Amino acid sequence: MSTSLLYQAFGVRGYEYCATRYTCGQVVFEMRPQEDQVRCSRCGGRNGTRQGTVFRVFRTVPIGRKRVGLGLEVPRMECRDCKVVRQIHLGFADPRVRYTRTFARYALDLSRHMTIQDVANHLGISWDVIKEIQRESLQRRFRKPRLRGLRLIAIDEISIGHGHRYLTVVLDLESGAAVFVGDGKGADALEPFWRRLRASRAKVRAVAMDMSPAYIDAVSRRLPKAAIIFDHFHIVKLFNDKLSDFRRALYHDATAAQKKVLKGSRWLLLKNPENLDKAHHEKERLREALKLNEPLATAYYMKEDLRQIWSQGTKPKAALFLKDWCARAEASRIPMLVKFAHTLGAHRYGILAWYDYPISTGPLEGTNNKIRTMQRQAYGFRDTEFFKLKIYALHETKHVLVG
Repeated sequence: MSTSLLYQAFGVRGYEYCATRYTCGQVVFEMRPQEDQVRCSRCGGRNGTRQGTVFRVFRTVPIGRKRVGLGLEVPRMECRDCKVVRQIHLGFADPRVRYTRTFARYALDLSRHMTIQDVANHLGISWDVIKEIQRESLQRRFRKPRLRGLRLIAIDEISIGHGHRYLTVVLDLESGAAVFVGDGKGADALEPFWRRLRASRAKVRAVAMDMSPAYIDAVSRRLPKAAIIFDHFHIVKLFNDKLSDFRRALYHDATAAQKKVLKGSRWLLLKNPENLDKAHHEKERLREALKLNEPLATAYYMKEDLRQIWSQGTKPKAALFLKDWCARAEASRIPMLVKFAHTLGAHRYGILAWYDYPISTGPLEGTNNKIRTMQRQAYGFRDTEFFKLKIYALHETKHVLVG
């Protein structure tokens, strides 16, 4: 083995190859530093005297299935400038670790396709070492995401476990990257984000979110010039929830014959008409249920009309359509529809703002699904800070998610 192979294969420069030995199933290449490498690890100076050596073996990339180590007598040097005795600087490994930078990069490459435990088993090393390698890389790259260029963002919370544990996620809708992950939910969880955003002097133009009063108040105070867009998927989902409750109340008051017809109609009411299954006669079953109860039929057709608010072409047309929808809902005198019409009226500005900035929290919902998949495949994360770092890196994921 030549000295040049140390650099070409293992990224080691400035060291001379001495010998190869085999011990405990591991190949160890012994080497020694060249004279110009004997420098103080603090100031980089060469003005000092040697004070003995310490033999150390550093893990590096394997050869086939064989573990490989680089062994050397690390000189200790008394620096006349720093007035301290310390080991010399090693250019191929970071301080206080027992592996090379090449080994760390190899472990990170494997981590893109394998779980932490799989990488640890493959390399024959501790699970904690692989985790720390990942943590160091993630902290270096994502500890403070850049906020300066933010223009369009989405805000939502995600449940991360039992006991009402939540994280609040802010997503850059242009890059798809999570730019903030806060503990808990509501306005308090966003306080660190507002401080960083103010320091970055970013010009946020629009914010997509649900109709949470806490988020509305926080965004209105912190970003008074930004447009608030209420996510239309959340609005339709909210109406579907009300429709389900309405059907349930009707079912309890129905006769035995009516219950037979209404039974199983919940999902038919929530489905879009184009998604009804012909093979299972879902259209006929839905039609029969609607004939049975006029208020239920009215609520169902109002649901279908609600979806048309976001397909009017222009903002003035959408405003007229929304006004007409609310008027028809109030005229129906169905309490559920009347109440929902008042809700839409109170949030009219955020619904129509979609025509100025056609954004939604859809990309953030996709990120939340990735978070849940990552959490499930990792069997949960005990280290919340490490979990947050993994979330910041999710936008770079181009493969099957692993923990």
